[in-house]
Amino acid sequence: MSDCIFCKIIAKEIPGTIVYEDEYVVAFEDVNPQLPVHTLIVPREHYDHIGDDISPELLGKLFATVPLIAKMKGVDQTGYRVVVNTGEDGRQTVHHLHIHVLGGALMPIRMGPAD
Repeated sequence: MSDCIFCKIIAKEIPGTIVYEDEYVVAFEDVNPQLPVHTLIVPREHYDHIGDDISPELLGKLFATVPLIAKMKGVDQTGYRVVVNTGEDGRQTVHHLHIHVLGGALMPIRMGPAD
């Protein structure tokens, strides 16, 4: 999608702090972090949300990346949260499927307005 900010980060058309990439997924730092660790994992191919027609294999690759990122960020032993917001009621603000990996501090009971 030509107007998708995540697609532009993946294509390196705009800057992003990429921390991991392979042929299926890209992980980069959230520009508005809610915790000390706030990394997004996205598929290279554009899907609006988790309800799109995504192959089980690709979903598996996305979620298999979560523990890699947690270890890379040093939260694999202390704990972290994994979130996928879907649609307007789910407070999805960028309509490119993405997984949030959050950690590095005690998780608040309730996060900010975009949780």
